[in-house]
Amino acid sequence: MIVALGQQNGLIVPLVAVHLFVFYFGIMADVTPPVGLASFAAAAVSGGDPIRTGFVAFFYSMRTALLPFLFIFNTDLLLIDVTPVEGAIVFVVATLAILIFTAGAQGFFIVRSRLWESAVLILVAFTLFRPGFWMDMVAAPYTSVDPVTIEETLGAATPGTELRATVAAIDDVGDPITLTMMIPVGDEPTGAERLEAFGLLVFEQDGKLVSDGASFDSKAQDAGFDFDQTFLSLEVPASQPPRELFYIPALLLLGVIYVIQRRRRTLLGEERAREREAAA
Repeated sequence: MIVALGQQNGLIVPLVAVHLFVFYFGIMADVTPPVGLASFAAAAVSGGDPIRTGFVAFFYSMRTALLPFLFIFNTDLLLIDVTPVEGAIVFVVATLAILIFTAGAQGFFIVRSRLWESAVLILVAFTLFRPGFWMDMVAAPYTSVDPVTIEETLGAATPGTELRATVAAIDDVGDPITLTMMIPVGDEPTGAERLEAFGLLVFEQDGKLVSDGASFDSKAQDAGFDFDQTFLSLEVPASQPPRELFYIPALLLLGVIYVIQRRRRTLLGEERAREREAAA
């Protein structure tokens, strides 16, 4: 369902990311009602009210309920298609981001945060988790081409990349839907051979590209292509600056918050020292 929902909204979701998304919320069920086994166990140990403990645990867990969505929107966090060096960078940045997110959610960084400081900390954490969100707004990740030129486009594309196709289709109950699917670019000599290797059959009708079905047990069939789907758009990957560039403004914002709070902590320390001296 998550994969289908992503396709209908222009997002390709790897199946492993969906599994971990569901698994994460399955684990959270131990501390949130109506299951809340861990919460009730904690109440038994502490002697507290189990219902109240369960709702307090639910309130605390609401902050982390946002994190599984990052698995969906940034699969680098799951180390999908990353090199060892990229994986090490992801580990360091994600650890820093979760600490900043915690500081923003609990309202305390160096000292107790003001509301706007907490908002900035959460914004910094989001940027570290998903810098591609901002980069896609600055430079589009794909360039649109005429779907009718799919063979020429595949032939000119770099092997190993993927084209993004959006088609108008009909769901299982006969309602019209829009699906977004990826077409991998193979290393065959021509675009026609690459399309054939993918297993997608197409034809042109009234100036539009229409799917004539997908070969049995082909990559096209696995992607979701089927008979009588009309191509609405076809996009090729565009050159983008490294999305990690947005780490720089995020860390600068973090530095600003650190300086502001450190100065406030110093002033608070001096004020408390004067209060102690006055009391003495």
